[in-house]
Amino acid sequence: MKTFLIWIGLLFPLLALADNPDVLFRNVQVFDGKNLERSGPVDVLVRQGLIEAIGQDLDVEQDAEVIDGRGQTLMPGLIDAHVHLTFGALSMADLLSPDLTPEAAGQAAAREAEAMLMRGFTAVRDVGGPIWEVKAGIDAGHFPGPRVWPSGATISQTAGHGDFRLPHERSRRFFGEPSRAELLGATFIADGRADMLTAVRENLRFGASQIKLMAGGGTSSAYDPVDVTQYTFDEMRAAVEAAEDWGTYVTVHAYTPRAIRRAIEAGVKVVDHGQLLDEDTLQLMADEGIWLSLQVLRASTPDMDPLRLAKRKPIIENQANVWRLARELGVKLAWGTDFLFEPALNAEQNDHIVMLEEWFSPAEALKLVTRDNAQLLALSGLRSPYQGQLGIVEEGALADLLLVRGNPLDDLSLVADPEQNFLVIMKAGRVYKNTLADES
Repeated sequence: MKTFLIWIGLLFPLLALADNPDVLFRNVQVFDGKNLERSGPVDVLVRQGLIEAIGQDLDVEQDAEVIDGRGQTLMPGLIDAHVHLTFGALSMADLLSPDLTPEAAGQAAAREAEAMLMRGFTAVRDVGGPIWEVKAGIDAGHFPGPRVWPSGATISQTAGHGDFRLPHERSRRFFGEPSRAELLGATFIADGRADMLTAVRENLRFGASQIKLMAGGGTSSAYDPVDVTQYTFDEMRAAVEAAEDWGTYVTVHAYTPRAIRRAIEAGVKVVDHGQLLDEDTLQLMADEGIWLSLQVLRASTPDMDPLRLAKRKPIIENQANVWRLARELGVKLAWGTDFLFEPALNAEQNDHIVMLEEWFSPAEALKLVTRDNAQLLALSGLRSPYQGQLGIVEEGALADLLLVRGNPLDDLSLVADPEQNFLVIMKAGRVYKNTLADES
C-alpha cells in the first residue's frame, strides 16, 4: 500500500489541477519576482492551476471566485531551497527513540509540511531524509503542503556526514546488518563506485529530482570534523554520471574550498552551505556557473548541544564574508534554512528571510527567495515533479501566489508575520487561506 501511494504521488501532479475553479484577483499590485518594483493596479486571472491573464477589468465565468485585492501586493509563493521536512519535524530524542516508526516520522513531517505552506512556502527542495510518502500524500491531496523537490536518502561515505549510525551499530558491509537510519530511509552509506551507483539509482527510482551527496564534514554529525573532505573524485564522478544519465544534477553538502573544488571537478552543479569558502573558489564557482545554496545560520539555538556549537563556530564567523563575496563576484545564489532536530525553530522560517537584509534590499531578498530559488529548482529538468514556471507572476506561470498586506518591497519585515500579513495563500491555483473572505 505504501509503495502504491508513492507511485500515485508521482503521477498525481499531472492530473491534480482539473477541479480547481477559476480565481480572479482584482485590484492588486504585482511583484512579479523579476522586477524590483511593483506594478500598478491590475487584475490577475488563475485558471486550472496557471496564471491565465494579467490586465485591466478582466472578464470571468459566473462561477469564478473573485478576490478583491484592495490594492495589496500579489507576489510569487516563497521557496526554501534547503529543507529537511522529516529531520526538521523531529528532535534528536525523537529520532533516537526505539519507539519511532516510519509512520510516526511521516506524520510529524506531514504536520510540518502543512505549517510550512501556511507560512507562505509553496515550494521546497528537500535535500535529504525520508520523504517519499509525505510528498505523495501532499500531491494526492491527503494533506496540505508545499510542492516538494525530493532528494531521498542522503548519500554518505562511511564516517561521513550522513553516517548516522549509533555507537553500537557496525558496518553493513562487514557485518551484514543495515543501521536503523538506513532502514528509516534517512541515509545510504555508500563506499566505492558500485555502491555509489546503486544508491543514486535507488533514489532516482523513487522519484528524486536531484541527488544529495555528503562531500565534507558537518556540524550536526558525530564522526566527521568540519574540515575533512569526503568522497574521492571517482566516487563523486560516478554519482554525477548516474544523475546526468537521468537528466538531473548532484548537489553536495560541503563547507571547505578543498571539498568544493573536488566536487566542481567531478561535475557537481550545486553546493549547499559553503560558509568556509575563499575568494578564489568563489570566483571559480562564478566562472563555472556553479550554484551556491546558502543559509543565514544563527550562532546557537536553544537546544543545540555543545559539540555542535563548537563545530559551528568557524562557519558562523565566516558566513557574512561569503554572502558578501558571492554577491560581488556574481555567483549564482539560492537561499534556504536547513533547520534540523529542533522543531521549534520552524516557526522562524520567515524571520530568516528578513535576515537577508544585511546583504540585500527587500526587493532583492524577495527575488532571491522566489524567482532565483525557482531557477535552482529548474535544474532538475524533466526530473522535476512539477513542470512549468515557478517563482514569477506572469501569464502561463504556475499559480503559486501570495497576497500580502502592505508593500514588502518597502518593509521586508511584513513577511515575518505570515499569520497577519499573508491574506491569501494559493498553490497550484487552489486557495488554502483567504482572510479577506472572513473580513468581507
